[in-house]
Order: sequence, then structure tokens, then C-alpha cells
Amino acid sequence: MNEYESEPVRGLPEHLPEGEVIVWQAAPAWRQLAVRAFHVRKIAIYFVLLATLHVGLHVADGAPLLGAMQGASWLLMLGAAAVALLGLLAWLYGRTTLYTITNQRLVMRFGVAIPMMINIPWEKIDAADLSRYRGDNGDIVLTLAKGEKIAYWLLWPHAKPWHFAPVQPMLRCLDDAQEAALCLSRVVGTQQTTVVTPIRTALVGQTGKLATDARAHTTAISQG
Repeated sequence: MNEYESEPVRGLPEHLPEGEVIVWQAAPAWRQLAVRAFHVRKIAIYFVLLATLHVGLHVADGAPLLGAMQGASWLLMLGAAAVALLGLLAWLYGRTTLYTITNQRLVMRFGVAIPMMINIPWEKIDAADLSRYRGDNGDIVLTLAKGEKIAYWLLWPHAKPWHFAPVQPMLRCLDDAQEAALCLSRVVGTQQTTVVTPIRTALVGQTGKLATDARAHTTAISQG
């Protein structure tokens, strides 16, 4: 039994109150999470370049090519171990994360060692911005209403990178980000979607922002 099997409703800390319904649920794609949040591709390239540089320098100094390649093998093994470890972390984060959109709030359940749950009522969100990558994969970045704060360390990796003030919660590496955006649009009473660029799709308008006029019964961001 894991720490999430006791959830009364999958992804939620308790049964939904009367009138609240689940509109959409999904988890991040762990392979995309490994690439975009844990940067496994960049780490792999870094170690390959180190190994190549090691071989080049030793060959330039007169060492035999085979000996130089054998001497660089430890760098490749170290890189492989780092990529494997980061890949495992991405898989664990993907396995333990679930994003839930209801008609009243967004619920983010995540945490590998320490389970966390964040409730964000729609009235606490000013805007949403959809970024699409190759295929249907993408992110939805949320802008909190003025005065609303949440710790970056608490949300990571479910926060926009390098945005510490204000911190922007993020539905990250969704397999079908467009579907999530449409569900979010319907929830907040918006019916139109507009494509701004080939890789960036705004939920509404040319600015890539979605105004959220829907009101929720919850009055503050809280941890479940």
C-alpha cells in the first residue's frame, strides 16, 4: 500500500463537496519531465562532450586513441549513472503527481518523499498561459492573483523555472495540453481558443492570457 491508496477520491484529500465536480485529471508525462525538468538530455550531452575533450587532449599529447578512449570511459559511466538517477526521479515524480481541475479549483497532488496537496481556487488565479512543444505535449503556466503567494521550493518542479517573484504554478509536461486548456477555458467561462505561434497557443486573445472570472467557494490557497 502506498501513501496515495487511502485517498477518498483519486487525487483529492477528501470527498468533493456538493456541487463540485471533476472536469479533468492527468499526470505529467515522466519522459518529458525527465527532459524538461531534470534535463537528462543536457546532462548526457555534457558528459559526452567531456569525454570527447578528454580523448582529444590525450591524443594531442601523443597518447594512443584506444588508450585515450578507455581513459574517458569513466566519464561516460558517470554520465550514464547521472542520467539514470535523474530519469528515476522523473518517473517517481510523474507517478506521484496528479493534476485535477474541478469546476471550482485546481488541485495539485505531488511529492515523492513527502506527499503534498495544493488547492488553488479559480478566484485566486488571474491568468493561464499554454505553451506547446513537439506533438501534443505542453505546459500550462498559471499567474496568481495579486497578493497571493506560494513558496517555489514547495511547488518544484511544478512551477515555472527561474520565476521566484512571483512564483507561477505550472501544470507540467501534459501529454494532451490542448485538452487541458480547453477544459480550463470551459471551467472559467471562456469558449474561444487562439493560436498565436506554432509553438505557443494562447487560451484567449493575442497576449496568451486567460482571464478567470469564475468564483470558487474556497477563499485562499491551502494545503490539503
